[in-house]
Amino acid sequence: MSLQQQHPKLVIDYRFAPNSDIERALANHEIDIGFMTNISDDETVSCRPMAQEALILVTPAATVEPSWEHLIELGFIDHPDGAHHAGMLLTANYEQFQHINDFEKKGFSNQIGLILEPVSRGIGFTVLPAHAVAAYPKPELINSHHLPVAVSETLYLAVRRQQVLSNRMHTVIDNVQKWL
Repeated sequence: MSLQQQHPKLVIDYRFAPNSDIERALANHEIDIGFMTNISDDETVSCRPMAQEALILVTPAATVEPSWEHLIELGFIDHPDGAHHAGMLLTANYEQFQHINDFEKKGFSNQIGLILEPVSRGIGFTVLPAHAVAAYPKPELINSHHLPVAVSETLYLAVRRQQVLSNRMHTVIDNVQKWL
């Protein structure tokens, strides 16, 4: 936002969306750049790694040790990247994990700010990137578990393949890189 204060004509549209929506918006010239958690399959979109972010297992605050049995008992709070995040983290840390469908689905939210609400109320667990967990306004109601095998997700800068980026876009990208 400070970049926008310095450059009043700069318009930044902050949206969280699935990777497929970002690919489509780039391909349709609706956005200039995007950030994705997978490399694009779209031949018109080019991706390069920008940062790594830890994935965190999040349970209700009362959960001290997230045993496999306890996770099965809790059930899963899903989100658009839920199966992907859970698959990455749980495969590395629980030999019993085979598929997200091992867990009863107890809820779903496509709003980043609402995913942890049912977790905070004891309804289930989820797996999220560290930034989403850190942004939750009631951290005393959840427990973040850093499991023995740490797993990170790569964040990719996505642009149209043959697009020449303006100096303005390079400034935005440089500022995002510093923030990340």
